[in-house]
Amino acid sequence: MEKTISATEARIHFGELMRKVNEENQPYIVERSGEPAVVVLSYENYTHIKAGQTEEDWECAIQLAEQSRLRMRHELGDKQLPPLDETIHEMREERDRELDQTLDLRR
Repeated sequence: MEKTISATEARIHFGELMRKVNEENQPYIVERSGEPAVVVLSYENYTHIKAGQTEEDWECAIQLAEQSRLRMRHELGDKQLPPLDETIHEMREERDRELDQTLDLRR
C-alpha cells in the first residue's frame, strides 16, 4: 500500500523522502490540501512501469493460467470448488492459529 505525505513535508524532507522511496521500494503519494497531487517512486519502478508488459509476457501469463485451469479441472473431476468466502475464512483462521502459536513461543 502506498504511503502518503503532505507537500510541505515532502519539500522539507525531500532527501529523506528519496532515501525512503529507494530503500522501501514503495511509492509515496504527495498531497496538496489533502488531495493527491503527485507520486514519488524509485527510478527502477518508473522504468518498469514505463516499459510495461510485452505481448510475450501476456501470452506466457495466458498459457500459465490455462495450464492451471486444466490441472485444477483434472484434480477436481466432478467436484465443485468451495465458495471463495469460505476458503478465505478458513485461510484466515489458519493464519491466526499459526500467529497465536508463534506468539506463544516467544513468551
